[in-house]
Formats: sequence, structure tokens, C-alpha cells
Amino acid sequence: MSFDGFFTHAIVHELNQKLTTGRVAKVSQPYPAELIITIRAHRHNYPLLISANPTYPRIQITDIPYKNPAVPTNFTMTMRKYLEGAIINKIEQVDNDRIIKITFDTRDELGDSQQLVLISEIMARHSNISLVNRKTGKIIDTIKHVGSDQNRVRLLLPGATFVMPPKQDKINPYLPNQIYSDLVKQTSDLTELGHQLQQHYQGLGKDSAREFAAELLQSDNLPTAYQQFLNHFENPDPVIITMANGKTQFAAFPPVDTPEEQLQHFDSISTLLDAFYANKAEQDRSKELAGQVLKVLKNELKKDRRKVKKLQQQLQDAATADQYRICGEILTTYLSKLTPGMKEIELPNFYDENKPIKIKLSPELSPSRNAQKYFTKYNKLKTSVDYVNEQLKITEDEIRYFESIENQIKLAAPADIQEIKLELQEQGYIKKKQHGKKQRKVKVSAPEEFHTSDGTAVLVGKNNLQNDRLSFKIANKNEIWLHVKDIPGSHVVVRSTNPSEETILEAAQLAAYFSKGRDSDNVPVDYLPAKRLHKPNGAKPGFVTFTGQKTLYVTPHKLGK
Repeated sequence: MSFDGFFTHAIVHELNQKLTTGRVAKVSQPYPAELIITIRAHRHNYPLLISANPTYPRIQITDIPYKNPAVPTNFTMTMRKYLEGAIINKIEQVDNDRIIKITFDTRDELGDSQQLVLISEIMARHSNISLVNRKTGKIIDTIKHVGSDQNRVRLLLPGATFVMPPKQDKINPYLPNQIYSDLVKQTSDLTELGHQLQQHYQGLGKDSAREFAAELLQSDNLPTAYQQFLNHFENPDPVIITMANGKTQFAAFPPVDTPEEQLQHFDSISTLLDAFYANKAEQDRSKELAGQVLKVLKNELKKDRRKVKKLQQQLQDAATADQYRICGEILTTYLSKLTPGMKEIELPNFYDENKPIKIKLSPELSPSRNAQKYFTKYNKLKTSVDYVNEQLKITEDEIRYFESIENQIKLAAPADIQEIKLELQEQGYIKKKQHGKKQRKVKVSAPEEFHTSDGTAVLVGKNNLQNDRLSFKIANKNEIWLHVKDIPGSHVVVRSTNPSEETILEAAQLAAYFSKGRDSDNVPVDYLPAKRLHKPNGAKPGFVTFTGQKTLYVTPHKLGK
């Protein structure tokens, strides 16, 4: 079931029960398109997540921890100014649409009472969060500013009058009607009935429509079946459904004829959404926060790959250097046959059985200068080989470095992105912002901890700053260090000086999982005592050299914590 109008009805019902009359204790914006308002209600703090993320827009109470950015956004400061201390008067859904209005009672700067309305629009890439003065209808601020060049119908900017999205010509299913009865008379086909219900009723996603159709077709009493379907969203039994193909989806209640073994039940809609979105939303948030980092990586990789092609061409040119030497020697031998002004001459090549060879000449140069020109080219190409090879190695190392960071971002939590960005700032790839105040130092977070089947702890670095700290500060010299062979991956340390073969195998599977080879079936992983690691002077973060390693071939697998 998608986050459609009916599911919105269920979450609004839940939020009203838990949050109405609650007071706003704190406002945070940990991610660019997401707002968290902590509500103190019924002697409990409820973090209300309102997301305008284009991929996972939603509203719910969340228990997933988050980390605020060092500097709050202007939108955050505005929300704090107007909402902190405000009381939630009511939470309501606009018809059966994916639009939620939260009305707050508060006071203005003069102490007079006023009502503010926070409007959450859950509409994919058009999702938004707007704070509106109820009396004037003016927008105080929106999390996404939408100007007239983006939308001619609605202006979503501070100071503009808030206008609701255009209404669809469909019926609110919670209002009295008999259309469902007429539709059932017209067709008994499940798919067709579901399609017709979607066409006539507000807020029906494809899965909800199919379930609605199934319940109507299986009932002998249509009005009762209709009302029971609506009641599902007033008294939900939230479930995550695991399909036969392994994919999952969520629903406000178990669908008809779904085996119990495919269902995972939850106490509330919010806990269901936390479980369903925990990994999906985290990955998406990481990508969103990593936008600048990914842009820098893309540009640097593009430049480096172009540079590699250029250097390789120079090496190919250098491979023909002997041809310039041969031409120079032939010209020197037959110097008497050259006359000023010649553009080309054909002479016997004594390096190739005296076969004739054509040699181009510069007419403005003397015969001896023409010969010297070929020797100069030869010497230049020969002396450039060492330099070109050195530059090629530096550039290829840099490409591997950037590819390793790309790999880290794919598995990074939002908190890891800040450290990756800090690393690129320290390396000079991202310019540091200059603020009047002294920048708050970012503390490198601890590596992620897992446990093997015998309980041995295994630490995994999630970025290069963590990798360096893990390998040279945290790991004891006789503990086992692991890394995938010849491809980007995390540094992994087994917190044991004498681990079992099974523990090493499981740690190797973990190292393969946190690497670029995670989708392969057979990944080579090197392992050795941490004391054999060496970091060359001037090496980039995360780069180490070592000797005396052993290698295992494993299938990637993530351990439990």
C-alpha cells in the first residue's frame, strides 16, 4: 500500500490521538527536506517527522536518532521563532487527499494570540512544508521555495498568499455516496473494478484500490463492506508484507487472503514507517547530504580520467622515440644530400636493409639544424617517460582514492557524510566556508561494531578518517586487520589476537560486504596482524601498505550487531 489518501487518513487519526494539545518543545532540520518537531504531550516527548523528500515523503512520529547540522538553516530558525512553545490545536486532513494541516495556537511578538497552520503536502517531487498565518493566509516560509518560473498556478514563497493545489474531480469517500454500488454492478473483474474505484474516489493508490475492490466483491452486503473498508483506517492493524519475490510493502491492515507468515505486525503506523523506511530513507538522506561531495567526486574523476588518457598517449608517443633518433642519424650520415629549402627527402634506411625512408624537413632550417631537430625530439620524449609514468601513477592513485569514497557513500549513514566532506576539505578538494565565528571541529565518530557467531567484536571503518583511526589508533598490533584485495573497501579489525578460522571467515565476509565487490559471489580478502600495516609519508587518508598477508575468497555477508 502506498502513502495514499487513505493511509494519510490513518496517520492523521494516530497523530491526533497522541499529539493534540501538546506543546512544541524543539524544532530541528537534520536533513535538507525534512523537519522534526518535538512535541511534549501526555508527559512524553514525540519527535514528529515531516518529510518533503521527493522519494520518501511522509509524516510520522519517529524514534530513529538524527544528528543536526553544525549551522541551522534559515528555515529552521524561522520555524523555531514561530513554533517553539506553540500548542497543537488540531491535526486534519484536507478531504481524503495527501495534504495535512496542523493548526498551532501561539502568540505574536506583541503577546496577542494567533493561529499558525503548518501544511504538509505529500506529493512525490512536489512535496512541500509551508507555515501559514491563518488569519492573513500569507506564507511565513516554506522548506522548498517555488517561484513563478517553476509553477504558474501556485507561488510558494514567503509573503505570498497560500493557495491549495488544484482539486481533482473525485469524491471524498468519507462523504455519503452510492457510487461503489453502481461500479460493482458494472463489473465483477477485480482489476477493472479497482481501476474504476481509483477514477471515482479521492486518495486511492493502486494497492488500496485493489484491496477495496476485493473486499466489495467478496461481500454480500456492499454498504457494510464499504464501511468496514473505511473503518480499517480508523482502527488500523499496521503490517509489513513480505512478497514471494522478497520485496516488502506496508499497509494499514492485512490485505485479504494474505498468509500470516508473510505479515509483520506493528503497534502503530509510525513504528511501521520507522521499520519500513529505516534503511531506505537513511540511504536517500545520505545521497541528499552527499550532493556536493558527489559533484566534486564526479568532476575530479572526469578530470583525472581525461588526464590518464592524455598521459597514456604521451607514453605511446614516447614509444616511437627511436624513430626520431633513426631519422636524425640518417640525416647526419647523408647531410651532403640535403639542400636548404627542402620539405622532404627520401634516403636509404641502414637500420632496415637500406629500404628507402621518407623524412620530413623544415625548409626554413639548415640541413644540420634539421638533423638536430630530430635528436631534440628524441631526447625530449625519452626524458619525459619517467615524469609521465610518475604522473600516471599519481593520477591512477587519485582515481582509486575517489572511487573508494564513492563506495563509502553508498553504504554511509548521514552522520558519516560530514566526515567524508571534512576529509575532502582537508585534502583541498572542497573549499572550506569562511565564517566569522571559529568553525566547530568535527569529531571523528567511532567505527561501526559487529559481532561474529562466537561473539567476537569486529570493527568497520565507514570512511577514510575512521579507517586511519581504526588501523593506527584503535587496533592493537596483534589484532587481525582485513581488507578486500585490490578494490576499494573499508578497513576491518577483529578485536582478537587469536581468532578462530570461523571468526576470520565471517570478518572477511563483512569486509567484502563493505567494499565495491559487495555484489560479487567470490571476493578476495587479505588479512594480517595490524602491526604489519604501514602508512607512507604524504599518503591520502585510508591508504596503507602491508606485507605477509594471507588471502581468503568469500561471499559478502553483513553480520549482526
